[in-house]
Amino acid sequence: MIGLYRLLTRWWSAFALAASLALLGAAHAFERFGGLAPCNLCLKQREVYWGAVAVALIATLWAVISRASRGTPRVASFLLFAIFATGMITAGFHAGGEMQLWVLPATCAGGGGEIDLEGLAALALGTGEAPRPVMCDAVTWRFAGLSMAGWNTLISGGLALFSLLAAKRPKDARAPRS
Repeated sequence: MIGLYRLLTRWWSAFALAASLALLGAAHAFERFGGLAPCNLCLKQREVYWGAVAVALIATLWAVISRASRGTPRVASFLLFAIFATGMITAGFHAGGEMQLWVLPATCAGGGGEIDLEGLAALALGTGEAPRPVMCDAVTWRFAGLSMAGWNTLISGGLALFSLLAAKRPKDARAPRS
């Protein structure tokens, strides 16, 4: 267990990169194959993961290229903590709106539907239907009682926690200098 902790905290940027890419892949798979169009808040949550991909990729490449025997730079782990905490807040706000705990902004009424060239041409000619916007407070998928936004809140919170642990890892979790 201690060995796994050391590995996770030492090379956290690589694990964060893999987790972010997996979550983005899952989101796009739900959209493409599951037919679940994202709302505006869902797209904002994806932006957070794209930011994490950028930071984690740079940090991982830096650690590998510079032969950093100490693993991920601490500043990258702190940045990942801030990014994943932002994702947790965004997803929590979305999940709270889905549960009718508060009113979501009016901008949460668009962003959905499949748009292609033929559909735009038909819309311009007046022969096609306007795409229906996806409402942010409409839950289209649940698992174990939680919506995607609820699951994303938990996952982002867990990633933020691990990022903080990686940034604050004890000295014995770091590799000795060679």
